[in-house]
Amino acid sequence: MGPPRVAGHTLLTMTARPLPPQVADQPRQPAPDTTDAVRTDRHTARFDREGWQERLRAHGYRLTAQRQLVLEAVARLGHATPEAIVNEVRRTASAVNISTVYRTLDLLEELDLVSHAHLGHGAPTYHVTGPDRHIHLVCGGCGTVSEISQDRLSGVVEALRADFGFTVDVDHVALAGRCADCSARAGG
Repeated sequence: MGPPRVAGHTLLTMTARPLPPQVADQPRQPAPDTTDAVRTDRHTARFDREGWQERLRAHGYRLTAQRQLVLEAVARLGHATPEAIVNEVRRTASAVNISTVYRTLDLLEELDLVSHAHLGHGAPTYHVTGPDRHIHLVCGGCGTVSEISQDRLSGVVEALRADFGFTVDVDHVALAGRCADCSARAGG
């Protein structure tokens, strides 16, 4: 029968298999929801006020108190929804509202200071960008989120560019499947 096709193109199909331990670049983390966010040491270490300030100034912006609070909240929380970010910001500045956080996140993403991914149904999650760009692996069984290097998809990205002229925005990639523990529990 062959692989499925749409409009003359063969669709890429993938079957989730457990990743061997050496493949997982980061420990698994519980999936973020609208009220909490994942806290990881990896992201907490990314407070780079001088770098943030330089990036903003290079594009004609200042590092205002609100922008700094949002950036610090995202860095502290790791992967967080706008609701979790506003809750974190309100611990310091109670008058900040959700629309301010959304506008700030839009600007910060435009300046490549933060990025977002859709890790499931609901609001996107934001994280501070840096040299360690990553792809999210989201387990549909237990909800954990793992991070792997973007390099792991370089062959697929290149094939899509060569075969279809399609450029993948890898910063927003989240792959759904089953983690090794859930796959083992399911017997496969």
